Amino acid sequence: MAPTDARELSRHFFRRLQSLEEGTREYQYARNTLIEMNLSLVQFAARRFRNRVQGGGLDMDDIIQVGTIGLIKAIDRYDLEREVEFSTLAIPFIIGEIKRYFRDSTWSVHVPRRLQELRVELAKAQEALTDVLGRAPTVKEIAGHLELSEEEVIDGLVAANGYTSGSLDMGSADDEAQSSPNRSSRPLAERVGGVDPAMELFEDFHTLAPLLDQLDERDRHILQMRFGQEKTQAEIGVALGISQMQVSRLLSRTLVRLRAGMLSV
Repeated sequence: MAPTDARELSRHFFRRLQSLEEGTREYQYARNTLIEMNLSLVQFAARRFRNRVQGGGLDMDDIIQVGTIGLIKAIDRYDLEREVEFSTLAIPFIIGEIKRYFRDSTWSVHVPRRLQELRVELAKAQEALTDVLGRAPTVKEIAGHLELSEEEVIDGLVAANGYTSGSLDMGSADDEAQSSPNRSSRPLAERVGGVDPAMELFEDFHTLAPLLDQLDERDRHILQMRFGQEKTQAEIGVALGISQMQVSRLLSRTLVRLRAGMLSV
């Protein structure tokens, strides 16, 4: 269907769709007709990704199917009253779905095209040599089979690790191999990184903030001078016109109140 004809008929079916009750047979017919009439938008958007499809070993039919999901979402959200061409809304939805598909099903990190292609060659070579040797081939044997240097083979093997990413909640292969039926493997998240010593301090500040807001202005001012400006109790007393003993009592009372408030959270 020509784009001009599709636009005119689409307006008619969108008006029809708005007057029908969702879930009825008539509504579903109008919706399916809109999908069929606007598949050219999906094909147009998918062509922009042709090189990525070919380079990633993907199927264009899968890209069309994914793009159609975006088209359906656009149809369900389109509003004629906004006086915006449907294609203006639909194309971003379609492209968004396709990009999401590439993000979820292709390389987890950016890897040069040369190394992406080498990954496929390495996989084939490893399979062929394993059949011949009866064991996993060495880097030197793979390099000889592919007529490459050992450095190139190593680069390809390292780059292949970027094709998929693992969850931090998963245990490692070593854990699974060594674990007994009664022993669960520790997830990677428990074995990498470390505890940030500032995290506990952050949590304390987060808890303390609303408690400070409950203090009167004089108590907050005393805390500011004592801990913010690092003044002595005598200096605070002079600034406020009270004795050092009074400052000590006020400060102790305030700290007890704050400590009790933090412990009760």
